[in-house]
Amino acid sequence: MSEHRSRARHRRSGKFLAVGLPLALTAAGTLAYGTDLIPQQASAATATAAAPAWATATADGFASVDALGQNGTYGGRDGRTVTVRTQAELEKYATAAEPYVIVVAGTITMNPVGKEVKVASDKTIVGSGTSGHIVGGGFFLGQGVHNVIIRNLTIRDAYQGVWNDKEHDFDAVQMDGAHHVWIDHNDLRNMADGLIDVRKDSTYVTVSWNEMSHNNKAFGIGWTENVLTDITIHHNWIRETEQRNPSTDNCAHAHLYNNFLEDVPGTDIDSSYGNYSRGGTRMVLENSYFQGMRNPVIKDATATVVQRGNVFSGTSGRNESGGTAFDPKAYYAYTLDKAADVPALLKSGAGPQSSIGTTTTSAEATTLTVAKDGSGQYRTVQAAVNAVPANNASRVVISIEPGTYRETVKVPSNKPHVTFQGTGGSRKDTVIVYDNAAGTPKPDGSGTYGTSGSATVAVEADDFQARNLTISNDFDEGANQSLSGHQAVALRTAADKVLLDGVIVEGDQDTLLLDTAAKDKLGRVYVTNSYVIGNVDFIFGRATAVIDRSVITLKKRWNGTSAGYVTAPSTAANRKGILIANSAVNGDVSDRTFHLGRPWHAGGDASLDPQTTVRNTTLSAAIRTTPWTDMSGFSWKDDRFAEYRNTGAGAGSANSDRPHLTDAQAADQEIADWLAGWTPSAS
Repeated sequence: MSEHRSRARHRRSGKFLAVGLPLALTAAGTLAYGTDLIPQQASAATATAAAPAWATATADGFASVDALGQNGTYGGRDGRTVTVRTQAELEKYATAAEPYVIVVAGTITMNPVGKEVKVASDKTIVGSGTSGHIVGGGFFLGQGVHNVIIRNLTIRDAYQGVWNDKEHDFDAVQMDGAHHVWIDHNDLRNMADGLIDVRKDSTYVTVSWNEMSHNNKAFGIGWTENVLTDITIHHNWIRETEQRNPSTDNCAHAHLYNNFLEDVPGTDIDSSYGNYSRGGTRMVLENSYFQGMRNPVIKDATATVVQRGNVFSGTSGRNESGGTAFDPKAYYAYTLDKAADVPALLKSGAGPQSSIGTTTTSAEATTLTVAKDGSGQYRTVQAAVNAVPANNASRVVISIEPGTYRETVKVPSNKPHVTFQGTGGSRKDTVIVYDNAAGTPKPDGSGTYGTSGSATVAVEADDFQARNLTISNDFDEGANQSLSGHQAVALRTAADKVLLDGVIVEGDQDTLLLDTAAKDKLGRVYVTNSYVIGNVDFIFGRATAVIDRSVITLKKRWNGTSAGYVTAPSTAANRKGILIANSAVNGDVSDRTFHLGRPWHAGGDASLDPQTTVRNTTLSAAIRTTPWTDMSGFSWKDDRFAEYRNTGAGAGSANSDRPHLTDAQAADQEIADWLAGWTPSAS
């Protein structure tokens, strides 16, 4: 998929999905999400009296140059610092006329998908530590907008399933005629068009210390006949992107240094080219590292490239230079790192940093690091959990390096406020896995584990979070037919205010046990941007649980047959059960073989009132036309099972065997009703 030279403007599509309808799965198997992650009842933005030290940071490179009536780039440092947690709050302050430092604390999912917030001049928009995420949209800086800083954010997942997408101009950051802009320490990935577009003579721009990945087009600059743009691009890790890495078209001065361009072998994404000097561009390219890239440096006959000190490892194809360019030090001072040091430097330093966007206090989160190779503080996840102080008052982030951790992990009830954070580029990179089942004998000979005891990860502490990792139970049913119990839990939660964001929970029977600490205890769980995989009762328990904007993947049984049940709620009377909303249910199984749920009256308890509601969700043809069924002598019709506005081949009209909520009933079965005053926010 090569990029063709064109002067045509990018076309902006007006086609968006209706609010509340599920978004299609992408070809790459990831999701784009189109409605708000956090309910609109989220707390209002809060203001602090004075900007913290990081808010006074100013840009380097061309963004630091005094020009066009602007003295460097310092964003909103002269204004108030506000913290935002919702799209409405973000838009209120980003579009305001006065300066602001806007701290994004948590995940904001854009509605509609592809929404680009129109940023006004004199703004700093910064993520709070590593928790600031913009999902399904980004930022737009229009003509004349200036003095803007975008730092320390993860901007992701507007991808619409078309690799070279011409219909959806959904960028992470797009600027048309802006000047004095600093884009720094962000994680930009999986967008529908470019990650960064610097267009229509935008100039005095610096792009530094970002991670750009998993996209067709990484970073495009120019696309006008005018040779005006001045831009500095340094210390960026650009990996698994096909083209525009970057492409610089008619740039008067393009200074690229200490960047790491990486094409990882054996993946689905192959680079077409690396740095491209087009049209009348004059480029200086220094001390960068190119790993595995095809055509690492190319230029038009009319363009120039001056190369100094670059490293090329495993590259192929065109590697070009020629002409005279300019001396960057005539415009600003800078210091080069050694090219050989660049990969290690950027793998540790690019992207959002915990030290940016937060105010240091005694209650600031503690981070414990886990790495199998011994490079962290601990080699196992359980060892890190053991190190968390009992009854800790503030959050402890357990940062887990990529790898497969074959262990069982328990977070006891006296260790609240714990986060498991995978640090890889994908949720598949960090895996916690074990293979206990209900019938597996305990090593001490005291019997078998039982269903709840089989969990790979057991969470009994409130305010637990997990992000960007996989939790799996790989019990082999086929090889263990002699065992009496094949229930094999990957993750068990028995706590309140549990947030699972961007995870995979994978198993066969009884994958995800959503429990409470006791029958009379509330246990709220919010699962978003995630995958849950299994075949029999694989989302089950008595918790008040929401599965939102996620993929529920149906899996064949151990013997290759297709039959199963998605949910098995055991909800207590007068509580909310399991809500699946704005999601997709599918998998490589036979048509009409899976039920959406059945009532689990645990221990034969007739006082329970199991509940599953599936709404605004795409159902594949695998779902039976009568989607609910009885269990252990209890009729589903005596409990609470319903659908509302589902779509797809597995959806069906209302009848006595397929109850649908009325609009009035659905109004009382929203996500906010389930969460009951709790606003999930990544921290």
